[in-house]
Amino acid sequence: MATPKFCPDCATSLAHIELAEDGGPKSRLRCPACGWTHWNNPTPVLAAIIEYRGQVLLARNAAWPHKMYALITGFMEAGETPQEGIAREIKEETNLDASELNLVGVYDFQRMNQVIVAYHAVADGEVRLSPELVDYRLYDLPSLRCWPAGTGYALADWLRTRGHEPQFMEWPRPAS
Repeated sequence: MATPKFCPDCATSLAHIELAEDGGPKSRLRCPACGWTHWNNPTPVLAAIIEYRGQVLLARNAAWPHKMYALITGFMEAGETPQEGIAREIKEETNLDASELNLVGVYDFQRMNQVIVAYHAVADGEVRLSPELVDYRLYDLPSLRCWPAGTGYALADWLRTRGHEPQFMEWPRPAS
């Protein structure tokens, strides 16, 4: 989400204004006219390690580079529990029905200002991908490689519960 530039209540330009909060002084984008505050709280994102026919399903988003596959993820909707949300995302993105959902953990993903709530899901049915996904692959547990960010840490924690020491892939470091 883009950082707002104008107050949604009165249309005044926002400014970084420091005010006393419970934890002490804090500078945030605030409206100098009416006092509206942009809290910039992290967004909850749901993720699923989908166990399908004895393997783990990873999918590739149409916007991603050729070789990148990851967990099924999506935003939680108002009025649903995390369990309902991840079951909905699994159904929407893969057409699979989740018969079992177990919390793996909660992970920060500060680069995207998100908090990831990750589940292990046992799923059944026939895979039909949503238009935002272009491919999927099934992996045996020893073949999985974790990525050093967000949902990759969830996958690593889950692999440990299955008796597998996770292997992390190397990501190129940005040029300095």
